[in-house]
Amino acid sequence: MESVVFLVDIQSFYASIEKALRPELEGKPVVVAGDPERREGVILAACPLAKSYGIQNAITLSEATRLCPHLTVVRPRMGLYLKASLSITEILERFSDLVEPYSIDEQFVSISGSEKLFGDPLTIARKIQAAIRTELGVYARVGIGPNKVLSKMACDQFAKKRETGIFSLTHDNLQRDLWPLPVEKLFGVGKRMGRHLRSIGIRTIGELARFPLERLKRKWGVNGHVLWMTANGFDLSPVTPQTFHSQKAIGHHMTLPRDYRTAEEIQVVLLELCEEVCRRARRHHLLGQTVSVGCRGADFDFPTGFYRQMKMPEATNQTMDLFHHAWNLFLRFWDGQPIRSLGVSLGGFASDDAIQLHLFDDREKKWKLGYVMDEIRQRFGPTSIVRAISLTPSGQAYERAQKIGGHYR
Repeated sequence: MESVVFLVDIQSFYASIEKALRPELEGKPVVVAGDPERREGVILAACPLAKSYGIQNAITLSEATRLCPHLTVVRPRMGLYLKASLSITEILERFSDLVEPYSIDEQFVSISGSEKLFGDPLTIARKIQAAIRTELGVYARVGIGPNKVLSKMACDQFAKKRETGIFSLTHDNLQRDLWPLPVEKLFGVGKRMGRHLRSIGIRTIGELARFPLERLKRKWGVNGHVLWMTANGFDLSPVTPQTFHSQKAIGHHMTLPRDYRTAEEIQVVLLELCEEVCRRARRHHLLGQTVSVGCRGADFDFPTGFYRQMKMPEATNQTMDLFHHAWNLFLRFWDGQPIRSLGVSLGGFASDDAIQLHLFDDREKKWKLGYVMDEIRQRFGPTSIVRAISLTPSGQAYERAQKIGGHYR
């Protein structure tokens, strides 16, 4: 029996949550954006009414207000949206024990075996829509397929454009409905890959599906094989709640509030980011041996920056050890120009149940100190203990403590 997978997506998630909780917004074009007071930032979510004016996600707030002068702008509340996302997970878990969050507003659900309890897939999709609508006041779209990739494309390319908000994409209607679409509509194909595919005569998803697999593999290796499988509707990855339990890397990135021009002020933020990365690594009892550093230049018209990584001599989850290597890596590739964003990540994990002893360095003491600092922050808040550099004008620790994912809680 073929499996049945749903991709449940919430329409205009952030904006829909705000409108559901604030009746005075009913009938108004609403967007959720960075900083309504200063009228700056980008659009994170736009309700359907706002989209009817041509407003799309990721455009600037100033551009959105030009398109719709009477636009209602709401500041993001990320803590609220995360709580709503968890509530949706709980609703989906009533229908299946196999629920896999894909993003804050999208979740996969395997309903194979649930039909005897709740009905056929279409009936279950309607019940899920009704439960989410009743309990949270938001509208869910449901893509149905035999695997994750087909359910994702069923939702993105068809369910979102239908009044019912439900569409099923299977191997039976794949050629009729999916193959005629432009190749850029295929999951996993971006603008650059789209240009590459068109340069060799592939314009539609169907043409990619029928293209000789060996030629794709010679040109793009494993990625070429994956694209061919996706175009033909094959996906072997299971729906599993444990998707995010085994992390390959832990990282933090932030857009800076202004141009950071000197090594001294960049150093402050990099140290704070290393502190947060190591705190999360310790929380999962992990040591990492690969450090990655990236930045973006301040001139948006002439993009500059880099992303580089290196393997450290020994695995660590200690802030100063990570910072030492991250800073050297940054200095090696920084062009000396102002930057506007900075990030660092730690990978190559192993368990922290064993640490390498050193004759001239009391690593056990440092290891214990890190966990004690984590416990203090856990009990009394993220800014209950900070490094002195965070008190300088360049420090961002206090500002970041008020945010989730770069936006205010």
